[in-house]
Amino acid sequence: MLELMQEIYSPCYGRVENILVKESSYIYEWEKLFLIREKNGSLKEIRVGMSGLISSLEVKENQNVTPNTVLAKIKEDLFITGSD
Repeated sequence: MLELMQEIYSPCYGRVENILVKESSYIYEWEKLFLIREKNGSLKEIRVGMSGLISSLEVKENQNVTPNTVLAKIKEDLFITGSD
C-alpha cells in the first residue's frame, strides 16, 4: 500500500460551521468532512473522493475561509491491484 499526502481546500468563501472529523481519524471516500456556510447563506458539504487518515486539521469552527484555505491534510491510501 502506498500513501500520498493530500491537502483539502475550501471550494468557496465562507465560514466553517462544523468539522465532522477528528485529527487522526480514518475517513472513507465521499464521507462528509466539513460544513461551510457560504457568503450567500447556503450550507456547503465538503467531501473528497479518497479514503485515508486525517493527518492534520488546518481550520477551526467559525473560522472564515477562502478557496485558498487548506481545511485538512490527509494521508491517502492507494491500493494497487492487478486490475489497474
